[in-house]
Amino acid sequence: MAFRRALKHAAVVGGVAVTTVFGLSQLIEYRRTQAQLVRVAAEAELKVLFAKELPSREAQLAALQDTTEFDVLIVGGGATGAGCALDAVTRNLRTALVERSDFSSGTSSRSTKLIHGGVRYLQKAIMKLDYEQYMMVKEALHERANLLEIAPHLSAPLPIMLPVYKWWQLPYYWAGIKMYDMVAGIHCLKSSYLLSKSKALEYFPMLNKDKLVGAIVYYDGQHNDARMNLAIALTAARHGAAIANYTEVVHLLKTKNQKTGREQLCGAHCRDVLTGKEFDVRAKCVINATGPFTDSLRQMDKQETAKICQPSAGVHIVMPGYYSPDNMGLLDPATSDGRVIFFLPWEKMTIAGTTDTPTDVTAHPIPREDDIDFILREVRNYLSPDVEVRRGDVLAAWSGIRPLVTDPNSKDTQSICRNHVVSISDTGLITIAGGKWTTYRAMAQETIDAVIKFHHLPARNCRTVGLLLEGAKGWTPTLFIRLVQDYGLEEEVAQHLATAYGDKAFDVAKMAQVTGQRWPIVGKRLVSEFPYIEAEVLYAIKEYACTAIDVLARRTRLGFLNVQAADEALPRIVQIMGKELNWSQEKRTEELEAAKMFLYHEMGYRSRSERLTKTSEIHLDYQDVMRYKNRFHKFDKESKGFITTVDVQRVLQSINVHIDEDALHEILNEVDLNKNGQVEFNEFLKLMSAVKKGQVSDSRLAILLKSAEATLDTREAVTVDRSGGGV
Repeated sequence: MAFRRALKHAAVVGGVAVTTVFGLSQLIEYRRTQAQLVRVAAEAELKVLFAKELPSREAQLAALQDTTEFDVLIVGGGATGAGCALDAVTRNLRTALVERSDFSSGTSSRSTKLIHGGVRYLQKAIMKLDYEQYMMVKEALHERANLLEIAPHLSAPLPIMLPVYKWWQLPYYWAGIKMYDMVAGIHCLKSSYLLSKSKALEYFPMLNKDKLVGAIVYYDGQHNDARMNLAIALTAARHGAAIANYTEVVHLLKTKNQKTGREQLCGAHCRDVLTGKEFDVRAKCVINATGPFTDSLRQMDKQETAKICQPSAGVHIVMPGYYSPDNMGLLDPATSDGRVIFFLPWEKMTIAGTTDTPTDVTAHPIPREDDIDFILREVRNYLSPDVEVRRGDVLAAWSGIRPLVTDPNSKDTQSICRNHVVSISDTGLITIAGGKWTTYRAMAQETIDAVIKFHHLPARNCRTVGLLLEGAKGWTPTLFIRLVQDYGLEEEVAQHLATAYGDKAFDVAKMAQVTGQRWPIVGKRLVSEFPYIEAEVLYAIKEYACTAIDVLARRTRLGFLNVQAADEALPRIVQIMGKELNWSQEKRTEELEAAKMFLYHEMGYRSRSERLTKTSEIHLDYQDVMRYKNRFHKFDKESKGFITTVDVQRVLQSINVHIDEDALHEILNEVDLNKNGQVEFNEFLKLMSAVKKGQVSDSRLAILLKSAEATLDTREAVTVDRSGGGV
């Protein structure tokens, strides 16, 4: 009866639930119960073939080769491809998926990390009276709610602040954000609200207060995109889908339809990228879910096929966590060139982006320096002048390619709506293209519906609404406490494992080695400042990680958070994987080099390292030069014109500071531009000039010399009288 009373108090107007005060609590309880019923319905009668342990990659490859014929072969292991695999296998279709690189190695791991309907798309829909865009936003908001429900460990609601600097904008933005809430209807995460200037600065103290009149806060979702993608793929594997990464399609298989006489697809000839072995995978239907590479597979099917995908590059940067509050994002709705910039807390860091520029399709997109500078300029506009936004604070940067669907003659990618299309070729190749991360499930459902209809396959209805993903079933917000109590893990590490793996965190904890310390008892970190532990490398192999890059970028997110920390962790990751996978020394060296190139080019290490080079110019005034000269000569006692590790070690010992010799070599090597084992005065001035300009912000040598100088000066300033006398 309580539910009925709640429903009587709830009226739906244009898809918006409007409740009275008396029925609100009952309606909330009703919604929770309905969500539980949907979940139960989704999981009912679904057999989880591999509930205890995932089949190995070798077993998956064997299944691909030994199965006489699959119902569906999906090409592409991003969010959409993995979503198609999960949708198909839970409808009792024999399902296969191949990915030529790693799962989520492309666009799906390089997003803004938001699960959202798209505020700017709703604005365009209203301004242009575009019903199609309106429905896309409405669908995305429904999918947002579902994704937060089925993977609560990997996702969470995030408040996002929209600062307002002109009084007339306040009602304009307020109406737009309230419309966003209304379109979400019963799927609205939390109601948006207004903030006064003082409250906005209280919540976001880094904000530029000049001319600020107030702010509006609304809610969207945030997730760990690569691990979310992986969770979808692993869930499909547990239900019986044969999935394999590093397996590429060499060419499509065709046969003649005996009834029509036309050619039709019957599978694909594939190659294991790691071993070079080639084999056929037979299937009644082939699905093209290759994202930016959509046209490549379509033209493999039919050479003269017109292109339908126009790629757009989106660059993001990662900055230290102190640039944003722990639980409040920021939206810049109108940048200097009309784009939208998000400034969000993520994994205890701050992510800023994105750009939107036409690009060529490549498997290895590189973040451009001008895009990084553009984001930094926009960030400076919104942060207080007290916060110095430095180029040296960019810890990582990456570029992702959006697979936008458009007319081939269109030139402006910014005006393109990210709607998706499902097309079927003459030979039966079913292509799913376009769309956005948030709507992957709905896109997969529509695709598999098209497969079933076109090929007349016997299958039940879609079961993925409410279907919990890998790690979600036993997860609770307090799961990390059990990890601390049962295994002796650090609290920060336990929280990380719980959010990254859900209830599978216990499997990771069981693999953790004893530290030999009083605390933590288990869990050796890969690098000191991040909660990733060595056991995750071993568990990553069970999750089909095949390379060091897979671990750095997608099983952990270290490569996306801090390229220098990732570079430091790399040798140990290769060592652990090499031992577990029996790699030769040649293979280990190859993995090291490949991962370093990945960090250097794709994760922004190149831009980071090029801020201090032989050709760097010195921009210091006379007083600065003299100050740094005095500092340098405190270490260069013999006036050689350079300092070595011996010089630095001597000074450090005099002030009772001890640094490992290998670490000291690394510190000097960062500034030794000539690579001759010493830091010359000219190199030191280049370093200090770069530090002053904000190009370098974390030079260990600069900080070390400055702190040592301060200690020496303090000692020299103590007089005989103040020291208690003497002879």
